[in-house]
Amino acid sequence: MKINLATIFVDDQTKALEFYTSTLGFVPVNDIPMGEARWITVASPEQPEGTQLSLEPDDHPAVRPFLEALVADGIPFTSFAVEDATAEYTRLAAAGVTFTQQPTAMGPVTTAVFDDTCGNLIQIASMD
Repeated sequence: MKINLATIFVDDQTKALEFYTSTLGFVPVNDIPMGEARWITVASPEQPEGTQLSLEPDDHPAVRPFLEALVADGIPFTSFAVEDATAEYTRLAAAGVTFTQQPTAMGPVTTAVFDDTCGNLIQIASMD
């Protein structure tokens, strides 16, 4: 068994697709109209055939209060592995990404947390 799809809830799918591809560097896999919403997935350019991330609308009544509570408490919704969290922080900050936590060493892991502009805090993490 392996993970083939993970979901992140977003407040604007078009804005999310732009951020996740143009800013973060993910590659688009699916963009299929589904009524008022779209089935949008992206993948890592390092593993374009690997696990996909679904950019799902946050319009279910339970989602926004949940995400707002996580953001208010500074808790990331998910985490992405990177080779070097400090270098990725520098790259993304230069691209205008807002971080709520600068790179922080936590034992053998360095993490940083950013705002994805779509209602989520996202952690990046690297093994030191």
